[in-house]
Amino acid sequence: MNIEKTARDITGGRLITKDEAMELYSQDLEELSYHADEIRKKMCGNRFDMCAIVNARCGHCSENCRFCAQSSSSSAIIKDHPLLAAEEIAEDACRNAGQGILRYSIVTSGRRLSGRQVDLMCDAVRLIHERCSIRVCVSFGLLDEEDFRKLREAGVSRVHNNLETSRRNFPNICTTHTYDDKIRAVKAAQAAGLEVCSGGIMGIGETPEDRIDMAFELRELGIKSVPVNMLNPIPGTPFGDLRRLESDDMRRIAAIYRFILPDAFIRMAGGRGLLEDKGRSCFTSGANAAISGDMLTTSGITAAADKSMLAELGYEVRLS
Repeated sequence: MNIEKTARDITGGRLITKDEAMELYSQDLEELSYHADEIRKKMCGNRFDMCAIVNARCGHCSENCRFCAQSSSSSAIIKDHPLLAAEEIAEDACRNAGQGILRYSIVTSGRRLSGRQVDLMCDAVRLIHERCSIRVCVSFGLLDEEDFRKLREAGVSRVHNNLETSRRNFPNICTTHTYDDKIRAVKAAQAAGLEVCSGGIMGIGETPEDRIDMAFELRELGIKSVPVNMLNPIPGTPFGDLRRLESDDMRRIAAIYRFILPDAFIRMAGGRGLLEDKGRSCFTSGANAAISGDMLTTSGITAAADKSMLAELGYEVRLS
C-alpha cells in the first residue's frame, strides 16, 4: 500500500474506506505515524486543544461498565462523593483557567442526571461564566434533547459521551445500557445545538477492526473531538487483569484515527500518564489534543508539564 499517496489523497479531500483502514493498520509504524502527522499538519495546523475534567459526582453508578471503578460491576475502593456544589465546581474551573486550560468538562457518574440535578449543574455553568473565561463541557449521561437545550442555554458548548468501543464489542463491556442508547444521546445533544466529544477506550479486549469500526461510526456522526483513552486496569474491576497497552499500540491507534478522521482533534485522554513518554510520541503520530490534570479516579499529568512538552513539539495551545 502506498501510504504517502493515500495521505496525499486524504489532504486533497478523499475519505478512506474501511478496507483501506484495515490495510493501513498493519503497515510499518514509523511510516504510518509520519504520514498521519503530515495529515494533521495540513488539516489542523499546529493547534492543540487542551482540556481538564472534574469528577463532579463519583461512585455508586448503576451501570455495569466493566472497565470502570465507579460501576456496579466493580469492587475497587474509591473515594466516592455526591454531586458537588456549584461554588466548588466554579472554583475548580477558574483554577484551571488560571493555569491556561481553555476547556473544562464537568463529569458525573450514573446513567444520567435527574431534571433537578441538571438544573443545579446549569447554575454551576452560569457561575463559572460569571467568574472566569473558559469553555464549559459536560458529561451527564444519557440525557434527552430538552435537558441538553437547558445546558446550552446555561452556557455549555460541548457534550461528552463516549461510544467506548465498536457496536460489536459493546455488549462485552456493558449490558445496563446499549450502543443505540449512546447514539441517541449523541444525536439529541447535536439536535440541541451542542458540539459533541466522543471516543472510546483502547485495551478492553477489542480487536483492531473494533477500533476502526468505532472511528467510522464517529466519522458518520460528524464528531470532531475524539478522546482516545487507554485502559488503566484497576484491581477490583472485571478488566483489572487485562494487559496494559504500550506506547507503540497507542501511536498506531492515533495514526489510524488521523487517517480516518483527518480534520478531527484526536485527544489523548485517560491512561496517558501510564505511558513512559506521557503520550509525546502520539503527538507526533497524528494526535493533537489532550486531557490534562487528574482523570476521574486516577491521577494524570499537570497542565504545566503538558504545556512544556507541547511547546517543545511546536504546538500552539488554543481552542479547536
